[in-house]
Amino acid sequence: MKTRLTILGATGSIGASTLDVVSRHPDRYEIVALTGMRQLDKLLAACVRYAPRYAVVLDEAAAEALACQLRQVGSTTEVLCGNAALIKVATLPEVDAVMAAIVGAAGMPATLAAARAGKRVLLANKETLVLAGHLFMQAAQENAAILLPIDSEHNAIFQSLPHPYPGNLDAAGVRRLLLTASGGPFRTFSQAELEQVTPEQAVKHPKWSMGRKISVDSASLMNKGLEVIEAHWLFNAPHDRIKVVVHPQSVVHSLVEYVDGSVLAQLGSPDMRTPIANALAYPERIEAGVEQLDLFAVGRLDFEAPDLKRFPCLQLAFDALAAGGAAPAMLNAANEVAVAAFLERRIGFTAIPRLIEMAVERAVGMPSSSLEELLEADSLARELVEVRLPCC
Repeated sequence: MKTRLTILGATGSIGASTLDVVSRHPDRYEIVALTGMRQLDKLLAACVRYAPRYAVVLDEAAAEALACQLRQVGSTTEVLCGNAALIKVATLPEVDAVMAAIVGAAGMPATLAAARAGKRVLLANKETLVLAGHLFMQAAQENAAILLPIDSEHNAIFQSLPHPYPGNLDAAGVRRLLLTASGGPFRTFSQAELEQVTPEQAVKHPKWSMGRKISVDSASLMNKGLEVIEAHWLFNAPHDRIKVVVHPQSVVHSLVEYVDGSVLAQLGSPDMRTPIANALAYPERIEAGVEQLDLFAVGRLDFEAPDLKRFPCLQLAFDALAAGGAAPAMLNAANEVAVAAFLERRIGFTAIPRLIEMAVERAVGMPSSSLEELLEADSLARELVEVRLPCC
């Protein structure tokens, strides 16, 4: 029987890679719903090719435009719009698995709804765990949802842990988790050079093909900081048992260190189709279209400690995780606004961590026991950063 999928964020890089893997196995997978925010041309093409029952866009104008185009080509796909529609397609009774690949906090409500509906959740939206990790993990456990990580680092840890993982590092004989980071395009830049970084430079990742926002996060190491918080929730790992190792070749995707001295790692070509295929077919393995890893061509594997002075976003994330409460939610929200401002050339690259630190300082004592309270913290952080931005 085919696995029936909803892909939240079908027009982004993760969504496109998911569709590529699915297209290689038409006998195994059926697309029930696709969602997209702005790239209607890509969503239209995907709807024509995969004939989903539903397509979801952001607003009514986009929905009308897409519906008209689909009718013109004879498609029967029904077009919906808005956040309620995202939740609907993430919780449809006929859907078996949900690829959660909407970037940012916008993807969190539908992803949380999928967990509450007991779906198999393929989690590429790290902000869901950063913003509301406790609520999400609780929902998954209470509703028997299956949670499979898509980030290459967390998927590598997932593959390197014992199966089934007991949900406790000590019970699994694990000393610590080692998250690898490429170091981004500015790994060797001086502080003076970082002050002059442009958006064009920041979005050119040396190893991975990613969206603009996540590419900037990778360049600042905030992406790795968010992954630290995500790893804490996914694997029930204390913050002081998660380490970051800079590995420029991006061949070792992460490692698990055991108490007996063993260190298990997952290696592969830097291609997101590997973790996507792993999660789609788990516990089986399927062809993903990924180039075979040639260790002779790689030649060497280098590892170094991250420089927290030049890249303070990583330390800010560790601090927010240690503080708990609303701090991770405010960290994420402040970063989203600051990165957007950088891409719009309103601030410089090195202003990003300064704005984040200012916002997270306000997290002390803020309530964080419900989704509503966390969303209020998210909104406050956005407001705090916005008022500090240049007016033009």
